[in-house]
Amino acid sequence: MSRPVSHFFAYISRLRWIKRWGLMRNAIDENVATHSWEVATLAHALALIRNEQFGGSVNADRIAAAALYHDATEVITGDLPTPVKYHSKVMRQAFGDIEHKAEAELLALLPPHLQKVFAPYVQESALGEEEKKLIKAADRLSAWLKCRAEVAAGNREFEPAAAQIHRRLTEETLPEVTYFLEVFAPSYDQPLDNLLG
Repeated sequence: MSRPVSHFFAYISRLRWIKRWGLMRNAIDENVATHSWEVATLAHALALIRNEQFGGSVNADRIAAAALYHDATEVITGDLPTPVKYHSKVMRQAFGDIEHKAEAELLALLPPHLQKVFAPYVQESALGEEEKKLIKAADRLSAWLKCRAEVAAGNREFEPAAAQIHRRLTEETLPEVTYFLEVFAPSYDQPLDNLLG
């Protein structure tokens, strides 16, 4: 007896074709798949730092897996720039509704017996508050690192975004983010020879 075919992962793999930062001139192209991987590694790191340095007890592996899917709906919606998405309360609510519908659409691509186990990763509403905070912080860190790379490449268009995102990161004062900014972020500015040295 043959099993029905599911298009879920073929669909998700197309995140590599969705470009980010579409309203800005980019010196370094970034796609949603690459961004999602970076957010997952950063979220995992933040969770481990919280547990080891600040007495936390979050599940770093679950957070990393959920972060891998944090922008999965963009395979349906495309990447909508943050200033557009948050332009007004009406825009945020409308886009939130679209995202929820896209989450349901993605889940429906899975075989029925797998939908329940994937739901906590594909549906943001299934995450706990601490998990959401860490994934959002990792998402912001990734965006800030992208902005810094663009500025370092001579693209001044990213300077306001870099300043705004850095301000948000420091205002939220998550201790694991502060730790990352102090211990790991400075190395992102270094050339490869210095990293290996």
